[in-house]
Amino acid sequence: MTSFFPTKVWEEYLRPLILRPRRLQVAALCLRGSGDNRKVLLITSRDTGRWIIPKGWPMNGKTCSEAALQEAWEEAGVIEAEIDDTPIGSYNYYKRRDNGTREPVTTLIYAVNVHKLADSYPEASQRKRKWLSPKKASTLVAEPELQELLAAL
Repeated sequence: MTSFFPTKVWEEYLRPLILRPRRLQVAALCLRGSGDNRKVLLITSRDTGRWIIPKGWPMNGKTCSEAALQEAWEEAGVIEAEIDDTPIGSYNYYKRRDNGTREPVTTLIYAVNVHKLADSYPEASQRKRKWLSPKKASTLVAEPELQELLAAL
């Protein structure tokens, strides 16, 4: 039995017209300690107050890892840290836009070993931050792929 709507037409022509491509974001998975003492830094989002990791859009003149580190400073106050230039993973989610639409986003995750946090930083009054065990952090974030990555630390 042949479908009236051939798969090839959908996959090659219609699907790309209907479904928008994913945009790219970069994120900083801020860590301290090791073994049983390893902790993950979570922050709250500005709009809903849900727990997330620092993230944002790529920046002109910066590599993706440098942009992730910049977000860690602005959103979480990370001032002394080491970052790996290779992403340790990624996750997908839908970003809610101000006009109510949802935009598909793929977020590359970069590991950041944090040595020091500032008390005063650009978004300090707009967010909370908290150091948690990876297991506890995995129960607080909403994105399943990020949950899996955190639980595996």
